[in-house]
Amino acid sequence: MHPDLRRSLVKELSESERPRRYWRGDDERGGVWLFESVEGDGEHWAIRQAEIDGARRLRRYWWRHPQDEHGFLTDQPLDIWDLTEIDGAAFEAVWTAGE
Repeated sequence: MHPDLRRSLVKELSESERPRRYWRGDDERGGVWLFESVEGDGEHWAIRQAEIDGARRLRRYWWRHPQDEHGFLTDQPLDIWDLTEIDGAAFEAVWTAGE
């Protein structure tokens, strides 16, 4: 694994008072991707990301845990046109299930 230079930026966005939005995407292997985003410079940046793979294993990424041997917090702005907006409570229910 490489050092994650985005950690301070993601932390700053996470701790900001900017409005949050929540998104869902599905992959071709039966996995689900959930994102909490903050808008910056006209783009949506993921500050928390939950991945549920086809075997229903949950992995979570945020500034305190940006990557591991399975994946990483996306390092690109979200392409929201490919995602479905969801309720924040739905995101939180999945996120807290991993605690």
